[in-house]
Amino acid sequence: MKFRRKPRETVDINLASLIDVVFILLLFFVVTTTFTRETQLRVDLPQAVSGAPSDDQNAKQLDVAISADGVFSVNNQILPKNDLATLMEALQKESEGDTTLALSISADGKARHQDVITAMDAAGKLGFSHLRMTTVEAQAAP
Repeated sequence: MKFRRKPRETVDINLASLIDVVFILLLFFVVTTTFTRETQLRVDLPQAVSGAPSDDQNAKQLDVAISADGVFSVNNQILPKNDLATLMEALQKESEGDTTLALSISADGKARHQDVITAMDAAGKLGFSHLRMTTVEAQAAP
């Protein structure tokens, strides 16, 4: 027995309106998207389990201490203001213009990161090249 095949209907989809909608959506997303440029820096922080004390204990050096409240002191003299200009002025006065001195920054563990960066920025602007960060030796885990 022979079956008659029905002729297939040709189905046409009008893609013009679909393309219009896609372009409008694309335009919408391009206009509403904010492009941010993010930089990532991988930092492997050193551990302070063991450290070497400085070789020149008797040599003159500058000590910048930062408390948990963000109060700066230079060589155990508390500064009246906690800003960059005051810190730079105190470092310039204590070093008497000698930027070859070692500069040691001692920051409290709960001090703001910005305060430490301010101290480092002041040292960099004045031209100090020997910068030290003091830490406390960590207790060994049992």
